[in-house]
Amino acid sequence: MLDTMFRRPIGDIGNEKTFSFPVMYKTVKGASVSKVVNKADPTVLEPFIESAKALEQKGINVITTSCGFMAIHQKEIQKQLKVPFFASSLLQIPLVSIIAGGPIGVITASKSHLTEAHLKGVNADRYPLIIEGMDKMPAFYGAIVKENIELNEQVIYEEMRLVTRRLLEKNPRIKAIVLECTNMPPYKSAIREVTDLPIFDIITLTNYIYATTESIS
Repeated sequence: MLDTMFRRPIGDIGNEKTFSFPVMYKTVKGASVSKVVNKADPTVLEPFIESAKALEQKGINVITTSCGFMAIHQKEIQKQLKVPFFASSLLQIPLVSIIAGGPIGVITASKSHLTEAHLKGVNADRYPLIIEGMDKMPAFYGAIVKENIELNEQVIYEEMRLVTRRLLEKNPRIKAIVLECTNMPPYKSAIREVTDLPIFDIITLTNYIYATTESIS
């Protein structure tokens, strides 16, 4: 988990009630949103590896993160672990491209900071993507990226609808939507009011990976 302060409603990866199976959380001290999202600070890599290894030693079968921007470190962290590790919902882009076709819409917490390096980190750089960000959505960006206001679910709900419409206006031929941010799943119903396209996020990926390993003891 990033070192954050904002409230996490059900549907957010940071709320254990989001899942139907046991989860364990470990905060990576000092791994702020600013460092991971705004700066892509490489100094967070080693603390994440150490935290992942600590979870592995506790018997955790699968490990993920609370920020899709960790995609940039997917390969470096995974090779240090013995258990499956997935850093970001963006890992689903190759699969989505095959099963839904393209282009694929991506909604991210910050379009201005989502780079080709992040996409390359999960082998998602070779696919036709239409990217829309929450950069200019004050309720979302203020609460989750800047962390300088209280999280207002109702206002963020409306912002998610607005950004989804903008995404589809950019390219009406979009075949599916991938949510980069792990804090967006609580607002999936807002997206559903705008489109019936398939929606992939960190929760769909976590549930899928869990289903492949649930018999492990």
